[in-house]
Amino acid sequence: MVLVDTTIWIDWLRDRKTDGASLLDTLLDEGEAALAPVIYQEILQGATSPQALRTLENQFGALQLLITGVSTYAGAGALYARCRWRGYTPRSPHDCLIAQLAIENRLPLLQDDRDFEHIVEVEPKLVLWLNSSG
Repeated sequence: MVLVDTTIWIDWLRDRKTDGASLLDTLLDEGEAALAPVIYQEILQGATSPQALRTLENQFGALQLLITGVSTYAGAGALYARCRWRGYTPRSPHDCLIAQLAIENRLPLLQDDRDFEHIVEVEPKLVLWLNSSG
């Protein structure tokens, strides 16, 4: 199982021919793509119409959804603070939540977002698939 970040889903939904989208195709074929609630939210936020929203809900409703609890949010908040202490402020606290979910579930994170490259310097338990340079 691999947690797939919003950046990869967007490329995949827009039919962009990226390394991440290709890897996602394989993960989907093998039933190995996982989704976090916050990633699901970010995907749905991009709906351009009520019909597009329903399509996204149907398309993503069958995927493995990682469940979060209060301890996950506490861990994400602490991770965000640790990043700041090291001189880096993530652009989105959602990225720390996604990273924390990957860490807690011992899943690699398929992503293409430079924030995760900084987060992994603070928390080496985070395992990244891809990076912003490919």
